[in-house]
Amino acid sequence: MRTPAAPGNVGPHPTEEEKTTAGTRPVDHELVRAAEHVPRTRCRGDNHTVAAAARAADDRIVTAVNAYHFTGGPCAELVLIGTAAARGAYELETIVAVGDRDRGVVPPCGRCRQALLDYFPSLGVVVGRGDRLRAVPVADLLPETYVWADHQLDAG
Repeated sequence: MRTPAAPGNVGPHPTEEEKTTAGTRPVDHELVRAAEHVPRTRCRGDNHTVAAAARAADDRIVTAVNAYHFTGGPCAELVLIGTAAARGAYELETIVAVGDRDRGVVPPCGRCRQALLDYFPSLGVVVGRGDRLRAVPVADLLPETYVWADHQLDAG
């Protein structure tokens, strides 16, 4: 039986059967579907080609799109960090990005991996293709992770 949706959520939380995967964490298929919906309905032209969706600790789903610019505009994951904060969602549990034109799940770039680790060290990231999706800890995407706080002069 599905649990009811939290206020502001896209829909009910997925059942355990819907979340099963061969990965290290359950895949939130509802989150993937929410991310896939955004480029189909919101991405137009070459400026917005990737969408991201994240589940907040309060069960809300937050979505965002990239802002491509030849100077290196922000990826969808970075826009999502700001969007989540603007909505009062400061703790994210899982994130996924998808490409427009049904390109499927897109793994975060190196810059986004580092930012996601710094903001949300216990975040799960959905990666993979088709029926081989898996959710992995963000730290697993960065071998020999660099945690900025650990390298400051006042670090204990």
